[in-house]
Amino acid sequence: MPRGLFGDDVLPLYERTATQLLDDLRAAAARPGDRLPSERALADRYAVSRVTLRAALAQLESRGIVRPSSSRGWFVAELGLPPEATTTSASAAPQVQGFADYAQVNGLTAAGKVLSATVRPATVSEAEQLRIAPGADLFDLHRLRFLDGLLVALEHNRLPLAACPALAETDFNTASLYATLRAANPPQLPRIADYSVEARHPTPREIELFEIGETMPMLVATQLTSNQESRPIELTVQVYRGDRYRFRASITNQT
Repeated sequence: MPRGLFGDDVLPLYERTATQLLDDLRAAAARPGDRLPSERALADRYAVSRVTLRAALAQLESRGIVRPSSSRGWFVAELGLPPEATTTSASAAPQVQGFADYAQVNGLTAAGKVLSATVRPATVSEAEQLRIAPGADLFDLHRLRFLDGLLVALEHNRLPLAACPALAETDFNTASLYATLRAANPPQLPRIADYSVEARHPTPREIELFEIGETMPMLVATQLTSNQESRPIELTVQVYRGDRYRFRASITNQT
C-alpha cells in the first residue's frame, strides 16, 4: 500500500525507534567502531519489543549507519550529517507501507482472516516478476482484510520463500506480513513498489465474500515490492470495495 509523507508522530514504531537511536548516537558523539548496547538493553531503553528494535537496527544498517557483528553485537558505522545539515533526510522519503502500517498510522484496528496459506512452485510468469527460478518455493497467501471490523479488501500475496522462510510458519490471521519481513534474517525491508490500480466488476466469488451486488465497482491494486537491495520480494493483488478505498498520489516534476 503506498504511503505519502507523514510526520514523525505517525511513522511506524520501528522507524521512530530508529530515529531516536540515531539522535542518541549523535548526542553522545558516537564514533565509527563504537559498540552499541545489547539488543535487550536498547529494547528496554526505548520500551519496544526485540522484533521492533531489530527492524529499527535493520533500517539503520540499510542506511550505512550501523553494522552487525555475528558474535559481538552492533557497531557504529557512519553517523553522517545531522538532519539540519542536509537538504533531505531518509526519514522524509516516501516509504512502502503495509496494511497494518496504514491502520496504525490512522488509528484503526487491522485484522485478517486467512483463506489459504501454502508453499508451492512459482510459475514462469511469477518467477520472471520476482526474479527467481521457475519452480522455486513460493509462499502463497490469500486473506480477507478488515479495518475496525469492516471488510475492506481481498488480498493475494506471493513471496519467494527463500527471502523469509518464517513466512510458512507464521499465523497471518494476526501477524503483520511486513513486520515478519522486517524481522527476517537478513531483514527484508520494503523500499519501493510498482503500483497500478484498475476498476472492474466483481467476480462471483467476490460477490459472495464481500456480500455485495454485482453492480458494486471493485478497485484492483497490483503491487510489486522490492527490498533495500532493489530485489523483488512481494507480488500482491488487492481487491477493494469501490466505496471503501480511495487512491491518492502526488505527481512532481523533477526537472
